[in-house]
Amino acid sequence: MSDTANINSDEDRLIRSRKNNLNQLIDLGIDPYPKVFSRTHSAEEAVKDLEDLEKSKKSEEILDNTRIAGRVTGIRGQGKMVFVDIKDRSGTIQAAMKKDILEETFNLVNLVDLGDIIGITGKIFRTRRGEPSIEVSDLQILTKSMRPLPDKWSGLKDVEKRYRQRYLDLISNDDAFNTAVKRSEIVSFIRNFMNQRGYLEVETPVLVSVPAGANAKPFSTRHNSLDRDLYLRIATELNLKKLIVGGMEKVYELGRVFRNEGIDHNHNPEFTTIESYEAYVDYNSIMELVEQLVSGAAESVNGSSKLDFGGSIGMIDLSPPWTRLDLREAIKDFSGVDFIDIESETELADKMRESGIHVDPNASWASMIDKIISDKVEPNLNQPTFLVDYPVKMSPLAKRKTNDDNTAERFEAFVLGSELANAFTELNDPIDQRERFEEQEALRKEFNDEELDRLEEDFLVAVEHGMPPTGGLGLGIDRLVMLLTKKLTIRDVVLFPQLKSID
Repeated sequence: MSDTANINSDEDRLIRSRKNNLNQLIDLGIDPYPKVFSRTHSAEEAVKDLEDLEKSKKSEEILDNTRIAGRVTGIRGQGKMVFVDIKDRSGTIQAAMKKDILEETFNLVNLVDLGDIIGITGKIFRTRRGEPSIEVSDLQILTKSMRPLPDKWSGLKDVEKRYRQRYLDLISNDDAFNTAVKRSEIVSFIRNFMNQRGYLEVETPVLVSVPAGANAKPFSTRHNSLDRDLYLRIATELNLKKLIVGGMEKVYELGRVFRNEGIDHNHNPEFTTIESYEAYVDYNSIMELVEQLVSGAAESVNGSSKLDFGGSIGMIDLSPPWTRLDLREAIKDFSGVDFIDIESETELADKMRESGIHVDPNASWASMIDKIISDKVEPNLNQPTFLVDYPVKMSPLAKRKTNDDNTAERFEAFVLGSELANAFTELNDPIDQRERFEEQEALRKEFNDEELDRLEEDFLVAVEHGMPPTGGLGLGIDRLVMLLTKKLTIRDVVLFPQLKSID
């Protein structure tokens, strides 16, 4: 018999055993799925109450009406004494179930399986071995689990199963659970950070008629009632800048965007970003905002702006100020290519090959520069670094630098060789913006590149009404969580990542 057949046979046997226990509960007149259980404590709160009691030395006090609920993750002992581990969101606590205290209810203990959710009432005490515990005086079955959990010690060894059945990963893997909690804390910090600085959180459409605002291939869909094709947004940028035109001055949106691209350790087709726009500032102010936001998030969730990755990476220090590198000089230093006087794709491709960089067929000038950055520059940017001042050809939404028509006021932030943020001094000249969009449309057709940006007429009309000088930011939440939790793949920080289908 194969290993798979053995596993399936063992699982079927366990499921039958659980169904038998379920039927016994029903025969006893017990509802195995009651509607409510009133808790007085979490596991963590119960332990704290015990510690407070011990410090006060008021031994005459007995905390005997503590009510806790959670999932059974361990069962030990037999006969007249059984110990059960109960896990809730805050942690795990041991329940001591004694026959002489539970009396007839003790029979229920034999019908409890790993994975069941139970509620207990009892007295908080410390065992002879010093383990904080609950001496159970009442036991209730709250949810009968019909399938066995992953083995407590080996956990989910099948990596794909961890992502497909994330709920099992959360139950059996404390690190996965803590990462999910920390992600929520990071998002909460960001909202508070932005709100305290006077930004307004807004919501813009997910379904759009023109997928513009970034270089990406969109997902398409069909709106039956309107009888028109629509797209999932690839960015929130253009609608947010329309709000700047409308006088809102400081806005942000924290939400999902969708790009029909490959999946790897840094990319998931749907991901979370924060985009923010502030009137009357330039990209220098936005650099300071990024430094404060990222270092502040690290302090908030980790207690320090420093992260120790060990090995060859060592300590990453997120505290301001971050290193600022001129993009042109960085490319020259790490690849030997000086793009400033190279206008043709053919010449640039030759220079790239000389530097050992693969050139995709029919690649545009801008995409080739982006390839040089990703291959030769990014891997050298472990400590937090801003690459500053990009070619205008790569930055259709960014304002040109004063006295330099070929360079845009744009920066990208990198940590551990991975892009964390992208920001501009926003282009608010409607004539220049229209020309750049038209150029992008022409290049998209010439190079058959669906990722190049698109012209959105409604946005141009908005800018023609007058958009104030503005600094804009796009920052990847998933990558920030990866950084602050020291995870190497985006699938570890997205609760339900996109995966290949199972045949």
